[in-house]
Amino acid sequence: MFATFILDVFLICLGGLIGATIVQTIRKTQLATAAKNTEQATKDLIQAAERKEQEVLARAKDKAIKILEEARLEEKRGAEDLKNQQLKLLEHEQSFAKKILDADQAKERAEQLSQNHQEALQRTAALEEQHRVTLQQIAGLTPEQAIERFMKDIETEHQDRLIGRMRKLDEVEAEEIDRRAKNILATAVQRQAASHVAETTTTHVELATEEMKGRIIGREGRNIKALELLTGCELIVDDTPNLVTVSGFSPIRRQIAKRALEALLGDGRIHPGRIEEAVEQAKKDLIIDMRKAGEDALFQLGISMAGIDPKMVQILGRLKYRTSYGQNALIHSMEVANIGALLAEELGGNVITCKKGGLFHDIGKAVDHDMQGSHPELGYQIMKKFGFPEEVCYQSISHHEDKPKTLEGVIVKAADAVSGARPGARKDSLQAYVKRLEELEQTALRFEGVEKVYAIQAGREIRVFVNPKNVDDLAAIRLARDIANKIEAELKFPGEIRVTLIRETRVVEYAK
Repeated sequence: MFATFILDVFLICLGGLIGATIVQTIRKTQLATAAKNTEQATKDLIQAAERKEQEVLARAKDKAIKILEEARLEEKRGAEDLKNQQLKLLEHEQSFAKKILDADQAKERAEQLSQNHQEALQRTAALEEQHRVTLQQIAGLTPEQAIERFMKDIETEHQDRLIGRMRKLDEVEAEEIDRRAKNILATAVQRQAASHVAETTTTHVELATEEMKGRIIGREGRNIKALELLTGCELIVDDTPNLVTVSGFSPIRRQIAKRALEALLGDGRIHPGRIEEAVEQAKKDLIIDMRKAGEDALFQLGISMAGIDPKMVQILGRLKYRTSYGQNALIHSMEVANIGALLAEELGGNVITCKKGGLFHDIGKAVDHDMQGSHPELGYQIMKKFGFPEEVCYQSISHHEDKPKTLEGVIVKAADAVSGARPGARKDSLQAYVKRLEELEQTALRFEGVEKVYAIQAGREIRVFVNPKNVDDLAAIRLARDIANKIEAELKFPGEIRVTLIRETRVVEYAK
C-alpha cells in the first residue's frame, strides 16, 4: 500500500517532472521561435530601414545634384550679369571721359572765344577812340557834339521807320487801354444808373413887393447893416425888381443870411432885435439840416455811422451848400463813392476804402473858406483828426495826384473824373471860361515852332499849328506830349483836354 503510494507519488512526481520538462521544452521552443521571429522582424526592419536609407540618400543625392546644378547656373548668370555691369560701367566711364574731354575742349574754345572777344572789344574801342579823335580833328567837334550829330543822323535816316513804329505802338496801346477802360466804366455807370439834377446854390431872395426893400434897409440903413454885420455877407438891393442879392465868400454864411432874410420877410417884423433872433435861429436850423444831410448821405451809401464822429457827419453835411463849377459838392461826393465802389468790385480793390474815400475825398471843401490851405490837404488833416484809416485819408490827396500810389487812389481819381465830367454836371462863368481858354492857348504858344493855337469844344481840345520847316514829324510827336504835360502841370481843368498838333506843307503854283 505504502509502496503503491510511493509509486503513485513517484509517478506523480515523475509525471510532474516530465510535464515541467515538456512545458519548459515547449516554452523554450516558443521562446526560440519568438526570438527567431523577432530576429527575422528585426532583420526585415533593418532591411526596410536600409532600403529607406538608400532611397533617402538617393533622393538627397538627386536633390543635392539639382541644387548644385542650380547653384552653378545662378553663379553663371551672376557672372554674366557682373560681366555685363562691368561692360556698362566701362562704357559709362568711357562716355564720361569723352564728355570731360569735350567739356575741356569746349572750355578751351570758350576761353579762346572770350579772349578773341576781349581782343575784338579792345580793337573796337581803339578804333572808336581813333574814329572819335579823327572825327573831332576833322569836324572840330567835341565828343558830346559828335554824339549829338550821330544821333541826329540816325534819326534822319530811320525817321520814317521810327515814326511808324511809335505810332503803331501808341495806337495799339491806346486801343487796348481804351477798350478795357470803356468796358469797366460802362459796367460801373450802368450799375449806378442814378438820375441827376443840376443844382446851383442861389444867392437871391425874392420879394413880394418893392416896398419890402425899404423895410429891409430900415431907417438910416440900420436893418441892412445889422444883417450884414451878423451874417458877414453883403446884401445888394439894386434896381432889379422884387429881388435882393446876397453876396459873400462863404456859402454857409450866404445860406444863413438867405434863411434869416426869408424868415424876416415871412414874419413881417424887421428890426435889429428881431434880425438877431432870426440869424440865431437860421444858424440852428442850418446845423440841424447839415447834420441830417450828412446822415442821409451815409444811410444811402450803406456806411455805418457807428465809427464816425457826429462832428464829422455835420462837416459832411456842409457840402450840401458847397458847389464846384455849379455842381453840388455833396451829390458829387456820393456819386464818386458809388462809382468808386463799383469800379473797385470790377478791379479787385477794397470796396469799403473806395466808398468811404469817395464820399470824404472833397471834405476839405466844406472848410476851405474858413481855413487856409488847399482842400486836399485840409481834407487829409480833418480825416486824420477824426481817426480815419490812412488808406481812406489818402484819397483826399490821391484824387489830385498825377500818379496815385494805391489802386484805391486810382479808382477814386477815376470816379471823381467820371462824376465831374458827365454832361451837365458842371458849368463855368463867362469870365472864368474865357480866362481858361486864353490860358490854354498861351501855354501852347510858349513852345518853339508853334505858330497858331485854337481852343475849341469848350476848352476840351486845342488845335496847335506848327511851322513845318522848324518841326519835323518826330519832333511833332515830342512837342504834342510836352504841351500836354505842360497843361497838366500848370493848369486846373475838369475832365481831360485833347491836344491835336497839325503840321502840313502847302505848295501852290500857277499855270499861265
